[in-house]
Amino acid sequence: MNCSFMRRGFVLLTLALVCVVLSLAPKAFGVTPASTINVIYSFAGDQDGEYTDTDLVIDSAGNLYGTSVLGGDFGSGTVFQLTPSDNGWVHTVLYSFTSGADGGEPYKGVTLDAQGNLYGTAVTGGTGGCEGGCGVAYKLTHSGGSWSQTVIHYFSGGDDGSGPGAGLTIDHQGNLYGVTPTGGANGLGVIYRLNPDASGNWNFTVIHTFTGGTDGATGSAGRLLLHAGRLYGVATTGGANGKGTAYELKPSHAGEWTLKTIYAFQGQPDAGFPYGGLLLGTSEKLYGTTYYDGANNLGSVYELSRTAMGGWKERVLYSFQGGSDGQNSLSNLVIDAAGNLYGTTSEGGASCSCGTIFKLT
Repeated sequence: MNCSFMRRGFVLLTLALVCVVLSLAPKAFGVTPASTINVIYSFAGDQDGEYTDTDLVIDSAGNLYGTSVLGGDFGSGTVFQLTPSDNGWVHTVLYSFTSGADGGEPYKGVTLDAQGNLYGTAVTGGTGGCEGGCGVAYKLTHSGGSWSQTVIHYFSGGDDGSGPGAGLTIDHQGNLYGVTPTGGANGLGVIYRLNPDASGNWNFTVIHTFTGGTDGATGSAGRLLLHAGRLYGVATTGGANGKGTAYELKPSHAGEWTLKTIYAFQGQPDAGFPYGGLLLGTSEKLYGTTYYDGANNLGSVYELSRTAMGGWKERVLYSFQGGSDGQNSLSNLVIDAAGNLYGTTSEGGASCSCGTIFKLT
C-alpha cells in the first residue's frame, strides 16, 4: 500500500442537492468552480418525489431515469423520468411506491435493459419478518403509454438477505446481480443473482454470504461492477482489519461463484469503510471512495491496480480535509475520456457543510 495522497490535483466544483446534469468542461486546476451546473429540475418534496439519493441512467433518446427515496402519491418514493424538450426538461413520475407489497424507499436509481425495461430495489415494503418489510427487487415495463411494476423478488430477511439498497447490475443474458447490507445466514448481507426463465419468472440465488471475516461484512450501497465475466465490489466493514474489503467474484463452469478478497482496507492513513461502488478505469484499474479514514479520517478516493504477480495493490489518491473540499464521501465515481474522476461528498464545503462535487485530475 502506497499512501501517496496528493498524486492527483483536486478541483472543487459545487454541489446542489437536486437532480442535476453537469456540464463538465475541463478547466485549469484551482479551488474555484471548474464547471457550470445547470439545474434541470428541482423537486418540490410532494408527489414528484423527495430525497433523491439516486444514480441516473440515460437511454438512447436522451431520457434520464432515477428514483426518489420519499415523496410520490404515498410518500414512499418514486421512479421518475426526465425528458429533454425545447422548453427544458419534463419530469414524469413513472411509479409511486406504497410501502406495501410493491416495496418502499427505493435508493440508488434503476438499471435499463436493451428492451427499455427498468429494474431496481426498494429497502422496505414487500414481505418478510423485518419491521416495515424486508424490501423487494422490481421491474418496470412500458406498454401502451404507461408503466407497470412487477416485484421479481420479495426479500425475507432470512438467507436471502434484507434491505437491498444497492442498484442492480445486468449482464448480456439479462441476469441481475445485487447486494444486501443485512440478512443472510450470518446477518451481515449477501450477494445475489436473479435470472429470468423462459416463462418470465425470476429465480433467486445467493452467490455469496458475508461472514464478517476476511471476506468483509455489510454489502455496500454501490452497484456491483461486471467486467470480463467477473463481479467486483466492496464490503463496508469486516475484513482482516475491520475497515472493509474490495473483492472479486469469479464463476466456475458449474455455476458456482468464488469470492476472493483483493484488498483489505487498513484504516487511517489508508482508506477505510467504502460505501460507494467500484469504477473501472484504464489499464484495468479500479477506483472508489471511502467514508472514513484517509490521512484525516474524513474519507478518501483510492485506486486499486494489478501487480506483476497477479495480485492487487492500493494507493490513496486523495484524503479529504474537511474544508471547502468536503468530507465523508458516499459516492460512486465517474470518469471522463481524459481519465479525470468525478464524485461527491456528503458533508463539508465552503458554505453550509452540505457537501461538494469534486474533480480529481
